[in-house]
Amino acid sequence: MSGGRRGVQRSETARMAILQATAALVARVGYDRTTVEGIAAEAGVGKQTIYRWWPSKSAVMLESLVEGVMLPHTFVPPDTGDIEADLASWLGAMAGFFQDPGNGSLLRSLITAAMDNEEIGARVNEQLGSLGKIEARLSRAEAAGQLRPGVSARLLNETFIGVVVTRLLARSTLTGDDVRELTALVLHGARP
Repeated sequence: MSGGRRGVQRSETARMAILQATAALVARVGYDRTTVEGIAAEAGVGKQTIYRWWPSKSAVMLESLVEGVMLPHTFVPPDTGDIEADLASWLGAMAGFFQDPGNGSLLRSLITAAMDNEEIGARVNEQLGSLGKIEARLSRAEAAGQLRPGVSARLLNETFIGVVVTRLLARSTLTGDDVRELTALVLHGARP
């Protein structure tokens, strides 16, 4: 008996076509109306190919996220030495990205998909506000005396992302003035 792999080998070309088709369909028609059949047709593969490699459409979405196909941006705050300006820049970058209708639709779909697959929610959260990077930036601000000791990076991160998501779901914009006011307001409670 041979020790080799049994069955059809996974084609990298087909895999990438499926991941790209998934991202395109979710952005175009939303998560609820995206089907495995639709993904297969868009990718030019058989539905059985998708089911051989993934158990569900949410699993395909997750891999598309992990590979950076579906949500290619990771938002990281800069470090200019001014925590308020840096967080406003980070928040403004996210808000600006999701002002684009296709990107906004994509995030709304990802939020819906996260209800089916908690790993999708974790991955989206990671890409929107990479908690490790936020924590590192806030630690430097704390060491510089810009924040009081022990401020929760997790809660600050969730507050900012929550506003972006809330505005996105309401299909309303987050202006530059909103970003500056929100950042000042949130950081007011975090100052020494």
